[in-house]
Amino acid sequence: MTTAVLICDDSSMARKQMARTLADGWDVALSFASNGVEALAAIKEGKGDVLFLDLNMPVMDGYETLQAINREDLPTMVIVVSGDIQPDAQQRASKLGALAFIRKPVVKEEVFEILSQYGIVSEAGAVAIAAPEASGSVGIMDCYQEVANVAMGQAADLLARLLGVFVVLPVPNVNLLEPSELQMALAQTTEEASVSAVSQGFIGGGIAGEALLLFHDSNFEQIARLMHYEGEVDDAMERELVMDVASILIGACVKGLAAQLDVSFSQGHPVILGQHVNMAHLVDGKACSWSKTLAIEISYTLEDVDISFDLLLLIAEDSLPTVDGKLAFMLE
Repeated sequence: MTTAVLICDDSSMARKQMARTLADGWDVALSFASNGVEALAAIKEGKGDVLFLDLNMPVMDGYETLQAINREDLPTMVIVVSGDIQPDAQQRASKLGALAFIRKPVVKEEVFEILSQYGIVSEAGAVAIAAPEASGSVGIMDCYQEVANVAMGQAADLLARLLGVFVVLPVPNVNLLEPSELQMALAQTTEEASVSAVSQGFIGGGIAGEALLLFHDSNFEQIARLMHYEGEVDDAMERELVMDVASILIGACVKGLAAQLDVSFSQGHPVILGQHVNMAHLVDGKACSWSKTLAIEISYTLEDVDISFDLLLLIAEDSLPTVDGKLAFMLE
């Protein structure tokens, strides 16, 4: 009997990776969706007996999709596949009816184990690869975004566990920018006129990059309370807070990138570029020395708390051939 399998993810690379994990010999009719709206329509057309669902997507995210499936009582078995590995993300998905949660990057043995557990498949085989055109064309920028998505989720998980909060994650914004475009992108990163910023370089395996964390000035009082700092939030405490948050987010993101690229990065000492500085001044003083750059922008927001951070990962142009080589297997 043919099983209608639907893979819903905004990343064409993630859709392809997920399709590769389906056991050979499993009789499936495979369909794809890039957001929850498309997924709901496909399920109603009978294309989603089993739904592999991402959480962080534009238009309609995974949580909203699960809510709609419950509300409309749609006939599908949902397995969440996400880079957002926060404990609360997994619990929320479960409460909304997801059978299981698979963390990215996907491992075929784990997929088979879950499918077997619920009686969806009975025997494993080789990896089945969907035709590239079926899941959407895949390019190197798709690879960059999916790698960033996984690294972003690992950093959010660490921050969530430390602060006891839920971190709302965006779809990473990934672009290859000329110097003038990078300056413009930095200037538009935050609407706040004044920010504090930390920069930290990383290098290894022929890849060089820099991470830039922007800490909004309105964050300090609340983040100090969440991190159980005592005393007046003066300049010294603000510096300590900025460095602590930078250590968590930058460290985890860079580690996540290194693991996926199969390299080991050495990280430089973090440097505070400025406290309560004008964003335009920061851009003029920093970005002018950068050449063409791969820029990954991630905006972390803490739920129910007026706190957000902007993290930019910048990888130098001459490192991109090495990065592309490391990611070539994803395009095969």
